[in-house]
Amino acid sequence: MPPPKPNLDDLRREIDEIDAALHQLVMRRTEVVQRIGRAKTASRPAMRPGREAAILRNLAANHTGAFPLKALARMWREMIAALTRVQQPFTVAAYAPDGMRDFWDLARDHYGSSTPMQPVATALAAFRAVAEGTAVVAVVPWPDESDPDPWWRYLFSEDPKIPRVIARLPFVARAGARSEDPDALAIAALPPEETGEDHTLLGVELCEDTSRGRLKDCLEGVGLVATLFRTHHLADGRGSVHLALVEEFVAADDPRLTLLAEKMGEALVRVLPLGSYATPILVPEGRKG
Repeated sequence: MPPPKPNLDDLRREIDEIDAALHQLVMRRTEVVQRIGRAKTASRPAMRPGREAAILRNLAANHTGAFPLKALARMWREMIAALTRVQQPFTVAAYAPDGMRDFWDLARDHYGSSTPMQPVATALAAFRAVAEGTAVVAVVPWPDESDPDPWWRYLFSEDPKIPRVIARLPFVARAGARSEDPDALAIAALPPEETGEDHTLLGVELCEDTSRGRLKDCLEGVGLVATLFRTHHLADGRGSVHLALVEEFVAADDPRLTLLAEKMGEALVRVLPLGSYATPILVPEGRKG
């Protein structure tokens, strides 16, 4: 005998009860966030990229069922962004030349539909918006080898007010699709946060032109394995700056950076982390994304 047909009115009442419970929990979460804001000192930022990544990773690890993980992550990103603004207002500058929407949409997905955003025509303008304080976060393209004046070279500073890379977008993406989707980095003047699964963008400035092969060997010689390089040659033969992607968290006081300086000798002007990001979540093929 077939099971009785469910009563639609009963199911809809159950949905209404779930919605009411969810709403109550959101309001409760808001109250806790406000208490956290009151407990923080004025110098402590409300935005915590590492903490946010940990929340989403925990959701992904425990998620089951038919609801798409990317949609769930988008819901939580909206809530995280809105509650961050409860503690401390912030604005996002997004690279959007000639009405280009790709990076604007990535910024909106990650930092929330109600967060104030400003379009900028160049990645360098996005960097300046953060450096000058007209935006807290900027979303810029992944470093392009062909860029004649790459934005990332302006991160070469030990000044804590200079922006650093804090996130890679999208944070939740389908495996195999990243090459098809735009890749972006978020930058902000925030202290780095180690999450246990990170990438670091390491900046190396040299007073002479050095091959990537030699630089790669020197990095590996001190235990830093780089999987991607970008190079910019300075004007008038003053040397070069290099961007190396290292698949781990590298702090500014990492002893391997001192070893690298010793290994490269007088050719090295400086080496420093230009930021780090929590490794994004890749949704496996066949899983609801």
